Amino acid sequence: MSMVSEFKEFINQGNAMDMAVGIIIGAAFGKIVSALVDNVLMPIISVFSGGVDFSDLFINLGEGEYATLAAAKEAGVATLGYGSFIQALIDFLIIAFVIFMIIRSINKMKKPPVEEEEKPAGPSEVELLIEIRDSLKK
Repeated sequence: MSMVSEFKEFINQGNAMDMAVGIIIGAAFGKIVSALVDNVLMPIISVFSGGVDFSDLFINLGEGEYATLAAAKEAGVATLGYGSFIQALIDFLIIAFVIFMIIRSINKMKKPPVEEEEKPAGPSEVELLIEIRDSLKK
């Protein structure tokens, strides 16, 4: 079987289309989460942290003093932009949590309903007590 025919078979199985749709939706969802973090969550966090703009947090690895990350980059100075990393980490945690919740829901739907255990065929406790009582009377 040639590689082209194997590829056609793979495409026709639907796996590739499902994967492509998942990637496209995932990319769009990632953009939504990034917008949420950048425009909603980080400003709220900034208010509670004394007005710190996380996207502007950096460590200057070069010469000179720069007030903002943009000014340092414009000057061509090497920097560690750890504020951007913090925002990316928050993005990741939100996406990971949402994926966890989706997979958890799917797994709950896949589980078969729990059926009540069948009681063994035999006398009930009341019937056993009656039998014991009757045997003691004899």
